[in-house]
Amino acid sequence: MSRVSIQTGDFDVGAELAALEALGGGGVASFTGVVRGEGGLIALELEQYPAMTRGQVERIVEQAMARWPLIGVRVIHRHGRLEPGARIVFVGTASRHRTAALESCAFLIDWLKSHAPFWKKEHFAEGSPRWVDAKAEDEAKADSWRD
Repeated sequence: MSRVSIQTGDFDVGAELAALEALGGGGVASFTGVVRGEGGLIALELEQYPAMTRGQVERIVEQAMARWPLIGVRVIHRHGRLEPGARIVFVGTASRHRTAALESCAFLIDWLKSHAPFWKKEHFAEGSPRWVDAKAEDEAKADSWRD
């Protein structure tokens, strides 16, 4: 079982975890990302091209399911304008064994952070927006998962 959602609305972390736990595996791992409000940031705006974004996220979920013995994967990524403190991403994995759940969850979030096709623009209190560039350390972390 795998589900990918690219959406503007918030999500219920507890409900997502409960759905993964109900699959009956021995381990569930998750990551929830929240918009930071550092340096006067008042909003983070994420743009995406729906067909491309969904397709690429679904492909990486398929890769995770082929690489680890998973019984469930749930990925949610929001887009639109989000304020500090808003949930932006959820990755949850379920497996019969904790190592598979933990490693696959880390793999998925590392990939999403560096390779998912979202364009991010930060908005600051003084009024100046700034596009967010990919960070070398995020790219290196994602690349470390290559076979």
